[in-house]
Amino acid sequence: MPFGNSIGFMEIVVILAAALIIFGPAKLPELGRSIGRGIREFRHAFSDVGKAFSLEDEEDSEESK
Repeated sequence: MPFGNSIGFMEIVVILAAALIIFGPAKLPELGRSIGRGIREFRHAFSDVGKAFSLEDEEDSEESK
């Protein structure tokens, strides 16, 4: 099976079971919140970078006119 395929249902179940065993049921909600915050911050930073590049492109096109 090549590495390019998506993760199936059983793989997700195994990962979640391993996380439950390693971190325990008390830490999983806290871990999920911190991962969610990290993803949210990454998306926000990525969109800010995209906006900055689009503003630079607009300024460059206005200067060349």
